[in-house]
Amino acid sequence: MANLPFRAFVSDMDGTLLNGNHVVGDFTRNTLEKVARKGVDIILATGRGYLDVAAQLNNMDIENAAMVTSNGAEVHDLKGNLIYSNYIPETLAFEIMQEEFDAKRICLNTYQADDWFINTEVPSLNKYHKDSGFSYQVVDFSQHHGRNTQKVFFIGKTLEDLLPLEQRLKEKFGDRTTIIYSTPQCLEVMNKNVSKATALAELVAHKNYELNECIAFGDGLNDVEMLREVGKGLVMGNADPRLKTLLPDFEQIGLNTHEAVASYARAVFGVY
Repeated sequence: MANLPFRAFVSDMDGTLLNGNHVVGDFTRNTLEKVARKGVDIILATGRGYLDVAAQLNNMDIENAAMVTSNGAEVHDLKGNLIYSNYIPETLAFEIMQEEFDAKRICLNTYQADDWFINTEVPSLNKYHKDSGFSYQVVDFSQHHGRNTQKVFFIGKTLEDLLPLEQRLKEKFGDRTTIIYSTPQCLEVMNKNVSKATALAELVAHKNYELNECIAFGDGLNDVEMLREVGKGLVMGNADPRLKTLLPDFEQIGLNTHEAVASYARAVFGVY
């Protein structure tokens, strides 16, 4: 343990750890198992929901892992115990769900408890959840509820579709929420002070090491704080250009389609 360069390996999933087919590649799975066997904690920090991530981790032979999900609104251990949560208050969540948008260009989603709700059928979204089988339920949000809301998110056909909505959401709810892009087409609203970094800090408070003993990988604007606060933050070559602009001095690695995170991890932790 004493000669480990980092105590924890932390990675975003989509565009980072997952390959071009939105799954954990065999090379990556093998790498994480080998890193874990060295005594390193594996932490997945993602915008995805808990059940979705747990299904993927349970396919790996790893004993010490944790999940920071919904951009930091929840933290679970590998056994499924909820370590930390920060939900949008019920009435506020419902209010955000009623916001107007162009339904031809944007779809509305929420993660609430263990469920994913959406306002319309979007079969193409299922390709992102092939490994877990996690899927949405179509609901009428005007008749829905705001309980246990980890996040409300809007998926647009383009970034331009989301910009006016982003402006309006920030004007109305900016003082009570965290509003961030997880991808250039996905605008996400969480409770105030929710971030992967905040959740990671809560998680390591239960451990015998600090944030500066973690190495982390990311590709989106929802990774900024996490990459800044860990001991070493790496930016994907395929990252959102806005992330590269915000972190110009951070080391950039290869592409998620080439499983670059696994290659980097093997070099850092000396596993082959």
